[in-house]
Amino acid sequence: MSIQAPADHTASPSQPRGGTGLSDLRQIFATGRTRGLRWRLAQLEAIERLCDEREPEIAAALHADLGRPAVEAWLGDIASTKGEAAYARKHLKKWMRRRGQPLPVAQLPGRSWVQYDPLGVVLIIGPWNYPVYLSLGPLVAAVAAGNCAVLKPSELAPATSALLARLVPLYLDADAVRVVEGDGQTTQELLAQGFDHALFTGGTSIGKKIMAAAAPTLTPVTLELGGKSPVIVAADADLDVAARRIAWVKLMNSGQTCIAPDYVLADRSISTELTDRIVANIKAFRADEGGKGMRIVNPAQFDRLVSLIVSTSGSVVVGGEFERSTLTIEPTVIVDPSPDDALMVDEIFGPILPIITTESTAAAVDFVNRRPKPLALYVFSSSRRRARNLIDRIPSGGAVINHVAMHCLVPQLPFGGVGASGMGAYHGRWGFEALSHRRAVLSKSTRPDPMFVYPPYTDRALKVMRRLF
Repeated sequence: MSIQAPADHTASPSQPRGGTGLSDLRQIFATGRTRGLRWRLAQLEAIERLCDEREPEIAAALHADLGRPAVEAWLGDIASTKGEAAYARKHLKKWMRRRGQPLPVAQLPGRSWVQYDPLGVVLIIGPWNYPVYLSLGPLVAAVAAGNCAVLKPSELAPATSALLARLVPLYLDADAVRVVEGDGQTTQELLAQGFDHALFTGGTSIGKKIMAAAAPTLTPVTLELGGKSPVIVAADADLDVAARRIAWVKLMNSGQTCIAPDYVLADRSISTELTDRIVANIKAFRADEGGKGMRIVNPAQFDRLVSLIVSTSGSVVVGGEFERSTLTIEPTVIVDPSPDDALMVDEIFGPILPIITTESTAAAVDFVNRRPKPLALYVFSSSRRRARNLIDRIPSGGAVINHVAMHCLVPQLPFGGVGASGMGAYHGRWGFEALSHRRAVLSKSTRPDPMFVYPPYTDRALKVMRRLF
């Protein structure tokens, strides 16, 4: 395990060089230099500049790791990261203000307020599927809240990990924001050191290990996990729009997106038509690809996805072909697999879309609610009342009506899971608050100082105290 050594950093050129361990970061934090508004704004502006100035390098790294086309690199990792940083920079001064609170009569005269203090040193454990956005996005929250931070990119996206290790110290305060490269053992060693907060994005099984590793040091955790995010398409939905939006987001990053539509529940009256339109859109979106499959991150993931296709009891209506030598799988739509298929048990995380016919929206609700709570829920309906009713009846981390996954790109909304899909939330002010300590402060005057509140108590004093308190 090694922490990236400080390099030239433009955001804070006069800062002293420190060591590379957690104790050194704590010393940096203790100086108070990360607490001020100016430092925080400088880090956020630096993240924006990194996205602008290094877009070609970021896109090249994402293509090397994931086969991601440049436009998806921009949309999924670069624009989203810059948007988070820009939003935080514009609103940070307001977020940092103390918030006065009223006092009960018994506490007058006096004043009280809540202030948002930095936690200290935050650990950010990034995933491989959106390795820039899901590393730097949490970093936006960490530095906006005035924390030092250690960033651990995923070893499964090695080109992007190396790029972040090189670029982050060049743009941000390299003494207060460090980058660690390594594997799962590195992550365990980091957690054992005891941070003030850890934010992990990844799968549910690894999330359990993160939480267990954080427990001995009582490190609070935010876990952004996954789950089978369903799409419910009601009989009155605009099928053209639903099919287009479902296909578009499902194909993004080869389906390797935590909030991708995992499966579709379609009303029987429109199921066949919706399936046909989804298939038509998949073909149209892939028309320039010459029949090539979609790149999967590594052999283990590829083999897992192929096994889902091979073992399904459903009907493959498009795709289903794969090539191990290139780790590619054709976009695949499978109609009416058994609910017990492996395809319907674990999160798919690939370019495979099951479509299940349901008899009613009530049946769809029951189908989803018999499974672990998903990270996201998507509902397509022309009835606002019906859509809101479905959302109210199905727990999920987030929800979108008549679109898919777009809530992730709204910094005004909290992003996070519930139950098996995660705990805690961030983005925008919600990230600032998640990585801050909401500190209660009560300020009292020394006069008056009534003696009846001190012992020994008379009967009269107790009667007065009972009325006051």
